[in-house]
Amino acid sequence: MGRNIRKRRSPLAVRAVAASAALAIGGGGLVWANFYASAHESNSGRNTTKAAGAQVATIQCPDVGQKLSNVPNQARGQVDGELATLDQQITAAYQRLATTRDAQARDASFVQNSILTPLKQNRAVIIDRIKLEINRVGGKAPGWLDGLSTCTGQPANGQTNAGQNNGGQNNGGATAAPSASASAGGGANAGAGASASASAPANGGGAQAGNGGQAGNGPVAADFVDITKVQPNVARKARIGSAGSAGTFSSSCGVNANKKFNTDNVIVAPGVTNGAHHLHDYVGNQSNDAFANNDTFAAARTSCANQGDKSSYYWPVVRIQNGTQDFDQNNDGGGKELNVGQIQQVKQAQIKFVGSPTAKVVAMPKFLRIITGDAKTTTNGLANANAHWSCTGFENKVQLTQQYPICPRGSTVVRTFAFQSCWDGVNADSANHRTHVAFADAQGNCAGGFKAIPQLTMRLVYGFRAPTLTNGQIKNAYAVDGFPEQLHKAATDHDDFINVFSDNLMNKMVNCINNGQRCK
Repeated sequence: MGRNIRKRRSPLAVRAVAASAALAIGGGGLVWANFYASAHESNSGRNTTKAAGAQVATIQCPDVGQKLSNVPNQARGQVDGELATLDQQITAAYQRLATTRDAQARDASFVQNSILTPLKQNRAVIIDRIKLEINRVGGKAPGWLDGLSTCTGQPANGQTNAGQNNGGQNNGGATAAPSASASAGGGANAGAGASASASAPANGGGAQAGNGGQAGNGPVAADFVDITKVQPNVARKARIGSAGSAGTFSSSCGVNANKKFNTDNVIVAPGVTNGAHHLHDYVGNQSNDAFANNDTFAAARTSCANQGDKSSYYWPVVRIQNGTQDFDQNNDGGGKELNVGQIQQVKQAQIKFVGSPTAKVVAMPKFLRIITGDAKTTTNGLANANAHWSCTGFENKVQLTQQYPICPRGSTVVRTFAFQSCWDGVNADSANHRTHVAFADAQGNCAGGFKAIPQLTMRLVYGFRAPTLTNGQIKNAYAVDGFPEQLHKAATDHDDFINVFSDNLMNKMVNCINNGQRCK
């Protein structure tokens, strides 16, 4: 019988998280006003060591889960549990990084000896368990897994904060900007923490300090850009040919008025409480948590107007870092893991499925799971990035991947997602939760024998006021929830979907799209 994979934090992780939480939310709501103070002190003979210690902004670890594309079905539950443990280890290590800045400033080898080396040892144990689980059921664990235990300290100037990128998952006419003004949003080379004031006052306005943000782990000024100063960058959509499918199907599922939140992620960490390490909004299926299964989803209530749609749509919340705290300030995934500030409810959550420019679509398999975007782009890079940030009135002109927009008066923030629209024709999920689906090419074609399916697109509209950027300081910044070591970068935005449409409604959707109709 397999082990119970419900994870508990180690005492070290609990202590580290609790310590950082006390700093993060105690008193005036802003933290680490002197986060890098020791690195800026003028003390002859010690400046080099202090500067070296202050350079590590976050921890970069190989993403084992993304590289494991072939895991036997019998081992997936256990492997997913071990992968969740790797995430917990990184969280604990980052918390130690964030709460030992004085020690780092005194000892240039502190990060390596006291944080990275123990982390490598702990990861090696879990990677050995993953290999054992794969081999136990007759699979063959790849030898390269042993090389994924080592993590590195990522320096402040190694962060990608400004400029846009055409790579990754950007598609569907919402391509990220190829470039943004280097002077917009605080400068392209400000870096994580590089432009932050070490002596920023701890007031209630959410001014950045150290790594930026209310909890000291982002965002920074360079993560924002005045959208009116960005050149248009939205690519023209592929034309729909005679063999294509021009219809749409919309599902109205509300804006999470039920206040269904949790920090689980049943796709990547089934059976593991707080597997996401950040808070999710949910619409649609009302039974989604870490322990839900297909039977749970099928029997659940739904917030969707059409009761034939019990699908689960969920995404990380956005918070305004204005010095206040929300209901989860003392919770895992919330304040304990440096996701702080006032949670913002969306004003609109528009869900629409569209067709293919080059083919008729086929029905999605029931319980198909899709993740779009990457919650770990700060350390993984942009290969799987699929964030699209814009403002009302600018959506057809500007879409941003690596920066948050500052919208002008009368305009407000919009997040959009265009999911993968090609399916392998067999699997409802895959070991790394990516290889069973893919994006169409620029012309809209699915490659490698994949089939076109209705493409889920989502548009989330907010109503909060724009932050202000003055003298390199961002006030009342907003940021998407994320893993604490990801520094709340805009590119980490992502979205999740589990298909629980009834057969009848899925067939209606397919027919509407293939016949060029507009249905709901």
